[in-house]
Amino acid sequence: RESRLHGSSTPPKALMLAANARRLARYDAVVTPERTTALLRKLAPDLGLLVYTQHGAGDRGGPFEPRLRKFDLVMAAGPKQRDRMIEEGWVKPQACAMVGYPKFDVIDALAPSAPPAFTDKRPVVLYNPHFHPTLGSWPRWGLSVLEQFAADERYNLIFAPHIRLFEGADPGSIETLAPFLDHPRIHIDLGGPAAIDMTYTRAADIYLGDVSSQVYEFLRTPKPCVFLNASGVAWRGDESFQHWLYGPVLDKPDHLVDAVASALVSQPDYDAIQRRGFAESFDLREESSSLRAARAIIERLPVKGRRPR
Repeated sequence: RESRLHGSSTPPKALMLAANARRLARYDAVVTPERTTALLRKLAPDLGLLVYTQHGAGDRGGPFEPRLRKFDLVMAAGPKQRDRMIEEGWVKPQACAMVGYPKFDVIDALAPSAPPAFTDKRPVVLYNPHFHPTLGSWPRWGLSVLEQFAADERYNLIFAPHIRLFEGADPGSIETLAPFLDHPRIHIDLGGPAAIDMTYTRAADIYLGDVSSQVYEFLRTPKPCVFLNASGVAWRGDESFQHWLYGPVLDKPDHLVDAVASALVSQPDYDAIQRRGFAESFDLREESSSLRAARAIIERLPVKGRRPR
């Protein structure tokens, strides 16, 4: 099985933007899936249209923040994302376009990556912790999760954390995974293509995680979810944890595999709310999301005065 077991060598975003600001200012539009690019407003005063596409449709409050105001166009995957950005004052209605989720178009059009080849056929659990230092479950409970699944023969486990969790990780952090690398029921991928192209969310039967937006990609087909509240956060009534309504929430890591087994049985209790949550997160229509996103950009481009290259 293939695993990415090394830190990232990606240069710092701010330095890359500074180095390329003059070149980027030549374009009529700069389209980006991350918010650091808002720095171009300072680095390139003559910048053209600046577009933020988002890179997920989750609930965590972090992405709803002041840098959104720097963009000329902010896309929303669905009404949940659009309404929150506007109501909290991060984006003006005229600067927001609800376009659906172009990633689904890409995933549906491409051949999928090969799923993990486990020795024996068992239900597959995807453990997908976020990199958030407090809300993410890995620092406190991660090794216990791997140990419990390693010792229990009921399930196969895919450990595919958010790609930033082990970004630039020191050798010691990677070494903690050594006992699980050759385990026949555990597949580890710290950031390969399959970790982002929905290979694992489609292959898994049960989702185990905390605050990653990938849960919504997993719920394209309603399936059991279990959430880990490793930080003991008071989450009920907080829209940043809306997705924790889609399955059992554990406040302790004890008897985790039994909790997963119970989630399979109780899934009918969560099916309806999972479907509603997915519909609120993704405004999918007959017209592809990609075309809707492209149209939103074109409508905001200046008709005249295109920039010389």
